[in-house]
Parts: sequence; C-alpha cells; structure tokens
Amino acid sequence: MNNYKELKVWQKSVDLAVKIYESTKTFPREEAYGLTSQIRRSVVSIASNIAEGAGRNSKKDFKNFLAISNGSICELETQLRIANRIDFLNESSFESLQKDITEIQKMNWALQKTLS
Repeated sequence: MNNYKELKVWQKSVDLAVKIYESTKTFPREEAYGLTSQIRRSVVSIASNIAEGAGRNSKKDFKNFLAISNGSICELETQLRIANRIDFLNESSFESLQKDITEIQKMNWALQKTLS
C-alpha cells in the first residue's frame, strides 16, 4: 500500500488531530496529564495506525492496523463524551467533532472491506 498520504481517511484523521489539539487547549490545566493527554494520544493513534498499516507488506496487516485505528476512534469518542458531560467541551464543539469522528469511522470500515 505504502502511499498512505493519498488516503482520504488518513488526511481527515490528521485534520481531526489538529482540531482536537485546538479544542483541548481550553481544558483545565490540572487535566494536562489526565483526560487532555489521553484524548490527544487517542486522536494521534488514529492516523498513526493507518499510516503504519499502509506501510506493512500485506493487506492482512493493513486491515489489522485499520482495526486498531478504529479502536482508537471509539476510545476518542468516549473520552470526548466524558469531556462534554463534565463541561470541558461545549455541546457545539462536541457535535462538530462527533460528525468528523463518524465520517472517519465510516471511511475506515469501508477501507477495511476493500481489503477483505
């Protein structure tokens, strides 16, 4: 596969990571090593696993890394929902990020199906 930079799902995942970093700048300072860090690690993991899988030598490996990426998507969604419920993230921001997450998740699943 190797050309992960051309994958729309990777591009959108990188865009989401930038949005998440911007959104978490306003989180309380005491959360820097808690929820903020966890959210940032999750979102970075999405694009990173897509890239790593694309760099592998088989469709099976790529599909496995896409599955890991999807796990990170679910993890991120859970963490953002918690951030929203404890008022670290307003409803409008949450809904916007949720829309991006859903789109990336659908793209990820579709790409996995093409590798079967």
